[in-house]
Amino acid sequence: MRHNRGMPKRFISLTELAEILDISAAQAYALVRSGDLPAIKIGGRGQWRVETSVLEDYIARMYAETADFVRAQATSRD
Repeated sequence: MRHNRGMPKRFISLTELAEILDISAAQAYALVRSGDLPAIKIGGRGQWRVETSVLEDYIARMYAETADFVRAQATSRD
């Protein structure tokens, strides 16, 4: 996630979020509206922005939750 000037972008739009996670725009909106993925609303039109570091934390959390789920499923089958 780099900005045009070679500097990393601090914030991304919901459109970019949807593209990065390969989900629909509606799913991206639901993630931030639910608070599952922290975001801010900025500007007069209240456009959502997600901080890239928060997105990375969210992805790490989802990996951990998925690993816990897989372990629980394996344990319940034993």
